[in-house]
Amino acid sequence: MALLRPARLVSGVRVVAVAARERSRAETFASKHRIPRVHASYDDLLADPEIDAIYNPLPNSHHAEWTIRALEAGKHVLCEKPIAANAVEAEQMQAAAEKSGRILMEAFHWRYHPLAARMLEIVRSGELGDVRHIEAAFCVPLLVPGDIRFRLDLAGGATMDTGCYVLHMVRTLAGAEPEVESARALLSSPGVDRRMEADLRFPDGRTGRIVCSLFSRSLLKVGVRVLGDAGELRVFNPLAPHLYHRLTVVTQDGRRRERLAGDATYVCQLRAFRDAVREGAPFPTDAADGVLNMRAIDAVYRAAGLPLRG
Repeated sequence: MALLRPARLVSGVRVVAVAARERSRAETFASKHRIPRVHASYDDLLADPEIDAIYNPLPNSHHAEWTIRALEAGKHVLCEKPIAANAVEAEQMQAAAEKSGRILMEAFHWRYHPLAARMLEIVRSGELGDVRHIEAAFCVPLLVPGDIRFRLDLAGGATMDTGCYVLHMVRTLAGAEPEVESARALLSSPGVDRRMEADLRFPDGRTGRIVCSLFSRSLLKVGVRVLGDAGELRVFNPLAPHLYHRLTVVTQDGRRRERLAGDATYVCQLRAFRDAVREGAPFPTDAADGVLNMRAIDAVYRAAGLPLRG
């Protein structure tokens, strides 16, 4: 969903190799998806001279190490979100990208769909008046025993998984970095949050709020809300709008709804990654943005009295 199908639709992109810790698993995967080569280790894959870029979908705890190794090997990197286990790791990754001169993109695919641009356009247009409050929620039922998202040693937790999205959405729409005023967590095991709520404040006085969970009373909730002194913006499913979404604007002039056409978010993202690698095109989810999002995640954990990941 995130790479293989999009690669068939985006010209100039070919998936040529895969590596896994167990070669047999990589061979099974390669056979199923018609990938030409299998490497016995990640190091062997990074040494492959035909590979221009790698996709890093490893557990959060392994993002920094293998992204940095890939950059040092001269490969561009599309790294799954969250970019790292904590802000210090993200800073090291940013430094490695700058030193290598290679692209490092954090895979916040929602940001590359036309809906994201339209949300920003409405917020910045003044139609809502002065923005006072921005909130986002992403709550899903993840009922898989032993899932890596619930493992502290792999940098798991709801804030790392669904929470990194909502923090990114609030930061993006605010165009500023928040202070975390308070945070409250429900735990699945010591140190691992299954639900998190956090209240935010921006330097100009605007407020924000995020709610995320992998298992809580909020079984399914995905949306954004922006309140201004002249109107309100509500968006249902900004995460995967190609499946279904609803954008609603309410002002004194009335209520309107919009739908934004576009390819699947992952297709949009891969197209942007290709253009960044081949043409040097700018893109919003770069390493610098990744550092800022990880600082916000770290601040949420600190405010909730939980240890940082990593």
